[in-house]
Amino acid sequence: MSAKNILMIVGDFGEDYEIMVPFQTLAAVGHRVHAVCPGKAAGDSIATAIHDFEGQQTYSEKRGHNFALNATFAEIKPENYDALVIPGGRAPEYLRLNEDVLDMVRHFFAANKPVAAICHGAQLLAAAGVLKGRTCSAYPACQPEVELAGGVYANIAIDAAVTDGNLISAPAWPAHPAWLGRLMMQIGAPVGALERRTAA
Repeated sequence: MSAKNILMIVGDFGEDYEIMVPFQTLAAVGHRVHAVCPGKAAGDSIATAIHDFEGQQTYSEKRGHNFALNATFAEIKPENYDALVIPGGRAPEYLRLNEDVLDMVRHFFAANKPVAAICHGAQLLAAAGVLKGRTCSAYPACQPEVELAGGVYANIAIDAAVTDGNLISAPAWPAHPAWLGRLMMQIGAPVGALERRTAA
């Protein structure tokens, strides 16, 4: 299996783990991952946020890392990508106001390419109008948005994921093994990628 081109749409105060872990995991098995943000270019950075579950009624938020982008949003052609990853955190709240972002999301659904969304990433899906009749997991606070967009909210364990056609979704970063595992089942891993990396 050949390496896939994967697009990741991120923004300021996206969830740190939900950006860093998928980006590094997919790159580690040999895929080409381009992380982009509207209004920013390759070499620019976004600020991430760390969301944690510490016993309160909702998550806490702390400043995370600076995450360097490796592609320029304005140059992206979604038809050149095989899959889309949408991390959660605070970023989807403002990214969903960008029509170019929404058009990119719609492309992957129209072309039936894999889309992996986690946590508040469902806010982008709802705004793009791609959830009608779809089962979608998300952070529980996003349940009304999933349902108002015509989707079926999957009320699953925080470390679980769900697949509905090309859509792979999960509630939050504790689901990374299940969520990324389901994405890998759809896109595979390049043959020999791990051998080449460990031999280097």
